[in-house]
Amino acid sequence: MTDVQGKTVGSQPDQLPLIDYTRDTASEEFFESLRSFGFATLIAHPLDMARVERIYQEWQTYFSSGSASDFSMDGEKQDGYVALDQAESAKGQAVRDHKEYFQYYSWGRCPSHLKADLDAHYQDCLEFSSTLLTWVAMHLPKDITEALSMPLESMIAQSAQTMLRVLHYPPIVAGIELPRAAAHEDINLLTVLPASDGPGLELQRVDGGWLEVINRPSQVVVNIGDMLQEATGGFLRSTTHRVATPSKGQAQKGRMSLPLFLHPRPEVVLSPRYTANSYLSERLRELALT
Repeated sequence: MTDVQGKTVGSQPDQLPLIDYTRDTASEEFFESLRSFGFATLIAHPLDMARVERIYQEWQTYFSSGSASDFSMDGEKQDGYVALDQAESAKGQAVRDHKEYFQYYSWGRCPSHLKADLDAHYQDCLEFSSTLLTWVAMHLPKDITEALSMPLESMIAQSAQTMLRVLHYPPIVAGIELPRAAAHEDINLLTVLPASDGPGLELQRVDGGWLEVINRPSQVVVNIGDMLQEATGGFLRSTTHRVATPSKGQAQKGRMSLPLFLHPRPEVVLSPRYTANSYLSERLRELALT
């Protein structure tokens, strides 16, 4: 089914399959990887990785300059910069993640000299994501598709809630263990993550162990969020993942990452229990962000 097959560990291979986006069987392979792991890894995709690398370099310089504090996060709108001492902690965790980040929305604030690349990447990710949601819908069982309040790709149409996060994980002082991102699940429908500039992403296997997501420069990693789990009645599962505390050699290096969190419009009905807005509000309260 895939180009790369790992050795079997328990009931899962020891690495994600590598899926060629241009192959005729890509949609099926993508869906099966999401079904098995909650994650999928794509190559030959349409995102501009040279632009992603440029974003990493320019934003790392920007964070280092100290100017990001001019755009401190708006507590109501949730756009702008979050410093190390304000970073979120994963649900159930007391220690804040060791990261700083800038949350960008199409309508939101952004330093003018950094906006063009960021917005272009945002728009490309939206188009790419719509295709991925269509792929998911193609392979869902009929009863689940019929239970959806609307087609998955329609849930994101004209959504102002989809958010691009520019993440910087600073170097960690030797001898100190801090979580770059503690074990968590994402809130949204899908997360689209182009290759970071360093390793660290791990997902939890069904046996409770951790599987490293190999960081290839040309790839995009996509994972299921809790909203998609809710909308499919648990058929597609949101997988726990983390950015591991770096090894001794990696601890002295920072790490840049650029996830896009794909959100439905607030009024979209996810299930009899939740709209997208009520679900998001509940999760933000759990994370002490509202």
